[in-house]
Amino acid sequence: MSFTSSASSLTMNVGVYTDPSHNLWIAETEPKAEAVEKGTSLQPGEVTVGIRSSGICGSDVHFWHAGCIGPMIVEGNHVLGHESAGIVLAVHPTVSHLKVGDRVAVEPGIICNACEPCLTGRYNGCEKMQFMSTPPYPGLLRRYVNHPAIWCHKIGNMTYEEGSLLEPLSVSLAAMERSGVRLGDPVLICGAGPIGLTSLLCCRAAGAEPIVITDIDEGRLKIAKELVPSIRTVQIKRKSPEENSKDIVAAMNNIEPSIAIECTGVESSVATAIWASKFGGKVFVIGVGRNECQIPFMRLSTREVDLQFQYRYAHTWPRAIRLMQSGIIDMKKMVTHRFKLEEAVQAFETAADVKTGAIKVLIINED
Repeated sequence: MSFTSSASSLTMNVGVYTDPSHNLWIAETEPKAEAVEKGTSLQPGEVTVGIRSSGICGSDVHFWHAGCIGPMIVEGNHVLGHESAGIVLAVHPTVSHLKVGDRVAVEPGIICNACEPCLTGRYNGCEKMQFMSTPPYPGLLRRYVNHPAIWCHKIGNMTYEEGSLLEPLSVSLAAMERSGVRLGDPVLICGAGPIGLTSLLCCRAAGAEPIVITDIDEGRLKIAKELVPSIRTVQIKRKSPEENSKDIVAAMNNIEPSIAIECTGVESSVATAIWASKFGGKVFVIGVGRNECQIPFMRLSTREVDLQFQYRYAHTWPRAIRLMQSGIIDMKKMVTHRFKLEEAVQAFETAADVKTGAIKVLIINED
């Protein structure tokens, strides 16, 4: 069986690793460059992607620093990364819709197509999900990756950097759909990190008004204001959630938000969103937090505030590509730092240090 490839004299494949001892390093990984050149590592339905741009997600930093996210535990040497785009280098003969040279963004989840979530279209809840970078499945922060072609989305003339931003955009698009943000809705966004800022862009594109975004860091709020000058910002102080919620409502000209999109997972931030929400409103939590947290239960109950959560995304990538290609969503200003693959350790240190002012850190590979 023959395959199509443009690979010749490839540089050694390396990945960005962490381990249970919280080390971080770069080392050789699979597939080997020789196997990529010969096509011997490709399985039916797969293509080899030369990764050109990858974003560092907060979950990558969390796996490095904490060694786990809930039940997902780093138990050995583990490759990080799940926000990537690149170029197709090799194609298994069973693949017909992609060819060598296609520019693609890699949707990092591989599903079973047999469980109830998969069969009902909610494949983000696949019971046998293999999500790249979630232990034990190695991530995309490598030079070369073999991946099912069905999860490699063509990005046309988009830059690789824009392609690597489609993953966080997909998170926010899933939140927009499930939270039900509509034209004219007063919306609160808690947290001005990458997902909060991406959600801000989506809410503005959807016509939400007014929009308030919060953070403890003044620098991040300034970036939010640069992205969407018409929004209002509230810097969270060392006060109770109830007191901080009053500042939020005041910033909205005493309009209580109908939807709060919580992007931090921090207990006090979730509580603040609950306190701020109107009767019959909704707090939609994207953020990842501790296994258990306390919430103002009776505030939810007596105000009939819905508390809803999100886990990844499904069916979002084609929409994300259309929105970015059209310019309706422009995330380029969110990229604050760029590093070469060989500088990945420095890139992670920058992403993890709030003093650097990092929002979205990209790792670029041009080999």
